[in-house]
Amino acid sequence: MKYFSLEDIKKRNARYNIIFSERSNGKTYSVLLEGLKTYLKTGKQLAIVRRFREDFKGKRGRFLFDTLIDNGKHENMIKKLSDGKYTGCTYYAQCWYLTRYDDKLKKEVMIDDPIAFSFALTEEQHEKSSSYPRITTVMFDEFLTRGMYLPDEFTNFQSIISTIVRGRDDVKIYMLGNTVSKFSPYFTEMGLKHISKMNKGDIDVYNYGDSGLKVAVQYAETTQKFGGKKSDVYFAFDNEKLNMITSGDWEFDFYPHNMIKYKKNDVKFSFIIIFDSYYYQGDIVCTSDNNFLFIHRKSTPIQDPDKDIIFTTEYNQRYNYFRNILKPTNNITKKIAQYFSEDNVYYQDNEVGDAINHYLLLCKQ
Repeated sequence: MKYFSLEDIKKRNARYNIIFSERSNGKTYSVLLEGLKTYLKTGKQLAIVRRFREDFKGKRGRFLFDTLIDNGKHENMIKKLSDGKYTGCTYYAQCWYLTRYDDKLKKEVMIDDPIAFSFALTEEQHEKSSSYPRITTVMFDEFLTRGMYLPDEFTNFQSIISTIVRGRDDVKIYMLGNTVSKFSPYFTEMGLKHISKMNKGDIDVYNYGDSGLKVAVQYAETTQKFGGKKSDVYFAFDNEKLNMITSGDWEFDFYPHNMIKYKKNDVKFSFIIIFDSYYYQGDIVCTSDNNFLFIHRKSTPIQDPDKDIIFTTEYNQRYNYFRNILKPTNNITKKIAQYFSEDNVYYQDNEVGDAINHYLLLCKQ
């Protein structure tokens, strides 16, 4: 069994380091270990970012550093790297502190200086007046989600980064995610256009003109290549959804596929959905026995951008452009919305279904 290491991506010397893979392969552990080494060597601190404050409450915050106390090899990395000076880590008042055993008190006591601070995207407005001059490593854990992202989430994240860096250029940012969905506003907002083409083990590097900004993106190699995890046996069901857990495949829900053959003249109306820089075509199909909406990838250019019905998340003042497919404004868009409300929509494959599902989540926001 070989767990993930930051070794390869650190060689790219990027300011943002995006890493996604299967669950429980050591992504979080590797960044926590990096933060611990940096703190013990230089006194520089770590920032840990999540969406909600609730993500740190109770056991979520208390046990975050426990993998460093017991790394699965019966090693206490905190004790080992500090030469026995510290033995654990505790969460208190939204910060993490290293602890040491006090012989007089016969218990673990925390030191006065925090090793790490917690940040919640929902609270970014409250952080603007704060200062963190010793934070040089940022870990945004579980930045990918199958659920709904916060409104304007990327801007909230950038606001927190702005609070931390405050004119400095010595901060490394690690964004960690499980392969739960290819469709993320972070990929779009950061201009990461080749995510869907990456293979396991790839590291892509993006540069942004002469700005000096560099983003490294790693699709971490699956642990199955090195024998897998012992826990894989619990997920050996014949279920494609579980491949994300054991092998790092992108996770897709199962969506209804079209099983009916139809002719070109059975397509009574077509429209276009532009989402996450991809183009999809919706066909209203009416045969003697069937009436349904079929959505597939669009393989040809838009025929008439001034007349075709186009749904997109971007604002556009032309009368034939619409942002929310679930809030119809005329007879045509009402008919389209009706297919969704009646659950009478079929997809080319699960990836197309997943893309449209994420578009619909944005519409519901």
